[in-house]
Amino acid sequence: EVQLAESGGDLVQAGESLRLSCTTSGFTFEHWPIGWFRQTPGKVREGISCIRNDDEFTWYENSVKGRFTISSDIAKNTVYLQMNNLKPEDTAAYFCAANIYCSDDGAHEAPSRDYWGRGLQVTVSS
Repeated sequence: EVQLAESGGDLVQAGESLRLSCTTSGFTFEHWPIGWFRQTPGKVREGISCIRNDDEFTWYENSVKGRFTISSDIAKNTVYLQMNNLKPEDTAAYFCAANIYCSDDGAHEAPSRDYWGRGLQVTVSS
């Protein structure tokens, strides 16, 4: 059974940092792209970063580029999202997902095949 579990969400002040973790099981970690998505109330969930472990490709949405870093620990089957210089507009529910589309076109859901964690809340106060 494929499982993903996010951790590391918190309430922080603007300018501070957080590291989100996505611990996975039930699939060959190196073979599936994994991404981070976020959603605010009333808005569509959007991909903000993704990684392909087989060729070390990474992608970032423009609003997080230079502030967020995605990485993976294959031995731990875990993907991380280091978030620095957080801004109030980063406040959202954050989700990790596996077997998504991850390319120069961004991180996109693949409804017929993807798997998702339950998500967690990141709140950045001004």
